[in-house]
Amino acid sequence: MLKQFVSLFIGTLIMANNHSLDALSTTPGTLIGTGKLGGLGRSGAQPLRKLYPPIEPYATGILEVGSGHSVYYEECGNPNGKPVIFIHGGPGGGCTEGNRCFFDPKLYRIILMDQRGSGRSKPTASLVDNTTWDLVRDLETLREKLGIEQWMCFGGSWGSTLALVYAIEHPARVSELVMRGIFL
Repeated sequence: MLKQFVSLFIGTLIMANNHSLDALSTTPGTLIGTGKLGGLGRSGAQPLRKLYPPIEPYATGILEVGSGHSVYYEECGNPNGKPVIFIHGGPGGGCTEGNRCFFDPKLYRIILMDQRGSGRSKPTASLVDNTTWDLVRDLETLREKLGIEQWMCFGGSWGSTLALVYAIEHPARVSELVMRGIFL
């Protein structure tokens, strides 16, 4: 089922606005492999959008998820805004201050969570009971704890895979699914 969903999703992206892969790869403003955000698009000198300015969390917490794991999370932006969960890559990477800057803090309730064994979560680098399904369960536990009905899932690299699996497992809880740097 996952393979069919991914094929359908990628096919939908390619067919969006009647573009082929070649047309999408030369769209002005797309990022060339510069290794950084910003810069110039592929065709012409059209500058890419900048990230939002740095912000600080208005709330942080530790979520006890079992098997000795304590997961760090934080909330930034507008407490009454549209909820979005940032799902970091890795595994093992953790969230950074720069990850908060993908979203307009006036519009979004920005939630970041360091996955089991990553970032500020404890124990560091632990692989005990640290499976994809454990991470999906942690995301759902956090959503419930924060009293969020639905949220946008924004995942990068390994986080794109985790966001996709979460969306398949909990489709009624996902308002949008944004994947970047897809790792399948």
